[in-house]
Amino acid sequence: MSKSGVNEERRRVLTAMTSVVGAAGVVGAAVPFVGSWNPSAKAKAAGAPVEVNIGKLEPGQMITVEWRGKPVFVVRRTPEAIASLEKVEPTLRDPDSEKSIQPDYVKNKARAIKEEIVVLLGLCTHLGCAPTYRPEVGAEDLGGSEWLGGFFCRCHGSKFDLAGRVMAGVPAPTNLEIPPYKYLSDDVLLIGEDQEA
Repeated sequence: MSKSGVNEERRRVLTAMTSVVGAAGVVGAAVPFVGSWNPSAKAKAAGAPVEVNIGKLEPGQMITVEWRGKPVFVVRRTPEAIASLEKVEPTLRDPDSEKSIQPDYVKNKARAIKEEIVVLLGLCTHLGCAPTYRPEVGAEDLGGSEWLGGFFCRCHGSKFDLAGRVMAGVPAPTNLEIPPYKYLSDDVLLIGEDQEA
């Protein structure tokens, strides 16, 4: 005890404990505040952009993410799949994507910013069923040697190639839609925001 009757050691312990409790309170208040900066589930459903990490996506693989409450297919195409895009053109209804809903920056043969990655809205343009990813070449149930891989809608039999272009003679009227998207890095896509020109 000091001359004034104050226990200095006790004062230091109480001050330290009060500081720790105060710091914990600040962190406790800051975490929900910072978390509120992220888009809510309601905002995401309304169209907030969605980040997708494609770094571990192997050639030939597809992942499905949700954007605006709809499935979006992201496929890393193999070199063989990219080469097949030209071979399948004679069997397509709209090979140049003239009647498709897609951003101008993907109006090319691959229908992509980078030809190995295609981003497609996973809803058939006939009645909105979700097509199945069928990358295997020569699938007997899809036409045998004429099938070079793509998407098949089981609801009414529509077929699409690996760029989401619709085959001729099926119920779907147009190619699969491509949502707006851009690359944030080599391994991260942002679906829902257009690439700057």
